[in-house]
Formats: sequence, C-alpha cells, structure tokens
Amino acid sequence: MTENLSSALEAILFAAGDSVPLARLSLILQTDEQTVSETVDALAALYENEGHGMRILRLDDKVQMCSAPEYATVISRCLEQRKPPMLSQPALETLAVVAYFQPVTRAYVEQVRGVDSSYTVSMLTERGLIEECGRLEAPGRPAVFRTTDAFLRTMGVSKLSELPVLPEISGSEGLEKIQSAIDKLTNPQQPEQISMEEAIDTTNEEG
Repeated sequence: MTENLSSALEAILFAAGDSVPLARLSLILQTDEQTVSETVDALAALYENEGHGMRILRLDDKVQMCSAPEYATVISRCLEQRKPPMLSQPALETLAVVAYFQPVTRAYVEQVRGVDSSYTVSMLTERGLIEECGRLEAPGRPAVFRTTDAFLRTMGVSKLSELPVLPEISGSEGLEKIQSAIDKLTNPQQPEQISMEEAIDTTNEEG
C-alpha cells in the first residue's frame, strides 16, 4: 500500500506541474493527511539521498515536484532559457515589506519605502510573487497583499518562518532593519529551485 501511495503521489505531482494542497491529496487518495504528509517526506528524502534529478518541495500546507537545483544550468542550456535577471532594488524593498508585514496595503508599502510603489506592486502581482488577498473595510476599500507560493520557491524556503529574522522596528532604525532583511533575501539558500517563469522585468522601474 505504501509503495502504491508513493507512486500515486509521484504521478499526481508530476502531472500537476504546480503545488497541490495536502488536504486535496488526502481527499483524492482517500488517506488521512498525516499518512500523506509522512509519505511525502519519505519520497522527498529518497529523491535527495539518491541524487535524483527531481525534488519534492513543501510549501506550507502544499507540495510540489520540481527539478533539482544543481541541474538548473544544464536544464537552461537544453531549453535555451536565459538566467532570470535579479530583482531590482525597488522590487526587493517592496517584496520585503510585504513578506514581513503581510497582509499590507499599497499605502503601507509606500509609507515604509517613502516613494510611490504603484508600478512595483502591480509588477510583482503580475509575476505571481504577491497577490491580492482581500480589501480593508475602510474608505475606498483598499486592496491588501500577501506573498505567494512562487515567492517561497524563489527564496528557497518552505514557509515564511524560515525567512531571516527581522528585529522589531521602531523609530529611525526601521529602514535600516528593512535594508538588512533585503540584503539577506538577495542571497537565498536555493535560488535555482524555481519551476515557473519568475523572471522579473527590471526595466522601467521607479528609482
């Protein structure tokens, strides 16, 4: 039964091509969530320990299959893909504010950054790194934003709690602490663990 469950999980994750909630896997496979979770962990360990070309990622309560980061270069060469450009500094600043203080409004992002962030918020939303997750019950009903699974994959973490710790922000030290967090986010542990088009267009970015 365990082998069948493991094989079924492999087949589903390969065919899905995107993250799949554990709850959905449990429902489809008619197995309790704990068993599915343990099977996922065992499969992930098998892939890594035996040096397979694929990896199983945990993204909070979701699971996804992707290529192993050490083969990113040969995959790009085979598919004739250019290496995605680095995030621009304004984009990193916006992403850091959303990541550490989510859910946030665009006005909050602009308050922290001190500049208009309309273009950056729109671009990051379009690229799937942040998403609208509701609206405030306030005049104009402003949208609030949070990070996505694509953000976790890009940063090489499984959940937000694995991000570098941001000290409590107060007074004039706030921006310096945000900048320190941004510097750490520019050096993720596994930057090649990306299985979708996360190339960020850094042209026409606000200063």
